[in-house]
Amino acid sequence: MLYYLNQIDEEVTIGELADEVAAWENEVDVEDLSSQQRKRVYVSLYQTHVPKMDDAGIVEYDSDSGVVSLSDQAVDISAYLSREEERRPWQQYYLAIAIVGGLFYGAVALGLIGAVSQFIAGLIIIVAFAVTAIGHLITTQRRSDEFSSELIDKREP
Repeated sequence: MLYYLNQIDEEVTIGELADEVAAWENEVDVEDLSSQQRKRVYVSLYQTHVPKMDDAGIVEYDSDSGVVSLSDQAVDISAYLSREEERRPWQQYYLAIAIVGGLFYGAVALGLIGAVSQFIAGLIIIVAFAVTAIGHLITTQRRSDEFSSELIDKREP
């Protein structure tokens, strides 16, 4: 729900919101949803999720019109609802290292690059993977450490 509201950055009816969430949950297009799939999500949003988010000040909900939008306070959580284009394509970095490293190692093995031994070439490739993996780890760790204590449910189970 929050991810969708963050993506569209405008108000929607609770019915439109339920359609989008149901489509994501069921991995189908909105047009292919059954009435049962729509109803299940709508009831959940209407009775539980939207009112709780409204009470918490994360969304603004007008129960008379059924309109839902992100509140101004939702800026605090927008970092956790990042758009896909903001994420680093780590798999592409690893693939690039594998391709370039393979070509480099092949050139060394064939004697096309005589100044570098196969051992050194292998070591260079391993270091490139290690540096990339460390960068990936640090980035992932920073993202998980960024969660605000206000967003963590402190109630006892």
